[in-house]
Parts: sequence; structure tokens; C-alpha cells
Amino acid sequence: MSAVFLFPGQGSQQTGMLHHLPDHPIIEATLHEASEVLEADIYTLDSERSLSSTVAVQLALLISGVATARALRAEGASPDLVAGHSVGAFSAAVIANVLEFKDALYLVKLRAMLMENAYPGGYGMGVVVGLNKRQLSGIIQQECTQEEPVYMANLNAPQQITVSGAIAGLERVFTSARLSGARRAQLLNVSVPSHCQLLNQVSEELMSALEKTAIREPIVPYAANVHARILKDAGAIRTDLALSVAKPVRWHDATTLLYELGARLFVEMSPGHVLTGLAALEFPNARSVSLSNSGFENVKILILREKEL
Repeated sequence: MSAVFLFPGQGSQQTGMLHHLPDHPIIEATLHEASEVLEADIYTLDSERSLSSTVAVQLALLISGVATARALRAEGASPDLVAGHSVGAFSAAVIANVLEFKDALYLVKLRAMLMENAYPGGYGMGVVVGLNKRQLSGIIQQECTQEEPVYMANLNAPQQITVSGAIAGLERVFTSARLSGARRAQLLNVSVPSHCQLLNQVSEELMSALEKTAIREPIVPYAANVHARILKDAGAIRTDLALSVAKPVRWHDATTLLYELGARLFVEMSPGHVLTGLAALEFPNARSVSLSNSGFENVKILILREKEL
């Protein structure tokens, strides 16, 4: 039986998320390291005002994910596999030993700045729940215009799909989706049009930066965002990290593969519980827990027990 560490992406951020991490020396050391690398007090990143910035959001998610995963690993509760959703993939790459934490901080800051500068306003992401890919694709084709483009983005579950693009176009898609029977269709707390071709230039610039960054072979298998495959090669992970920003995240396919490979404990790093909520719905025979809901000690015990089976 395998334990998988899941690292959430943008939209899972919470005010005070870095202040509310478990009290653990490894977490404290990781926060201190991040402050030194960024030459800033990282505790300023998680205020309500700061989290209006894509840069603050993505850095806070990276730091939170790496800190909690490192602390669990220090207690002997190590992952057998890792998977990160969108920017969470950088946390997964750090824990898989592909990237140094300091390099991931630089890369994520660059990624977020490029995204924010490309689309400073009028664009974002939303989610549609209750329609399948074919149904939603038809609605997008009907409502999308060249001036107000909309693209299908992340495939989180068979009937939970995110969309990216111009806010005005997204609102038309939501209206049509509700009329077509969607249970939920609304904007997400994401201010850039991630995971679609609007960010192709960002992807290219990120690849250029990644090619100048030292990487290593992973010590645990890494589930890819773009192709939903298990990657054991550093170069393939580098490509996934670069392409993912402008490609849909095939999250459902990736986690299904993890389950087929024996994953029976899905553990979501702080903050939030979106990813374990998805896993609980799709894989009822597996255990899905988040640090935010279950607490550090309970999660540690569950992982250690899983390794004994």
C-alpha cells in the first residue's frame, strides 16, 4: 500500500495560512529558509491584502506545502509518490528531491510574476460542476469570442472542470452551464487565466529559467500534470513544470493512475482539503486526509500505519 502526498494549487490559499501551520521545528526552519532566500518576511505573504497578488499566493502555497511535507518526512512519515496540482507541482518536485527549495522559490516567484504581468486584470478562472467534458466543450464553443476568449482548463473530475479566460466570457459560459444543468458554475479565487494557451509565452520563459536550474533524478515517483503519467526522469519533470502553466492539468487521470499503482492513502499538505475531497469521491476504497482538517499528529500516525501494511 502506498501513501501519496498531494500539494494544492492556487485557489486553496487562506488568510493566515503560514501563521497557522503546525508547531514543528522543521516547519519553523523551512519558513526561516524561505525568508532568507526571498530576503523578505514571508509572514507578510498570507494577509488578506497580500493574497490579492498571484505572486504572494503561489509563494505561500509552495512554502506551506514544502514545510508540512518536510516535517512529516522528518517524523518517518515519508511519501511513496507525490503529486502537485498546478503550482503545487513545484512543492512535489522539491519533496521528490528534483529541485532545491531555494531554486523552487525563485522559479515560482518568476512564474507568478510572469502570469500576473501578462494579465493584470479582466481575466481569471472558474469551475463548472455537474457537466462532462463534451457538454462543457459545446458551451464554450458557443459562448467564446475572439475578444473574450474562454478555454477548458483543468480536468479535476469527470464532472468538475475548470475554465480560463476573459471574465466576461466566463460569465456567459456560467450562465449557459447553469441552464444546461450544472450544479455549480462560478469564478474561482484566481486572477489569471491559467492552464490555457493564453499563457504560452509564460510557459516558454519558465522553460528557459528551468533549463538554467540544476535538477536531480526524483527519489520518489512524480505524477505529471500535463500527461498524467508517472515520471521518474528529471528532464521529463522539468518539462512538465514548464508546460503545465499553459496546459490543462489532467488531475483525475493522474490520481486514477496513482490509485491503480496501489495508492490507498491520499494526504493533502496545508492548506485546504480540495484535493482530498476529490480523491474521497473518486476512490472510496482509499483513505483521504488533509493536514488542515485532521491535524499533523493524526496524519503522521495514519502514514506510519499505512507503511506497516
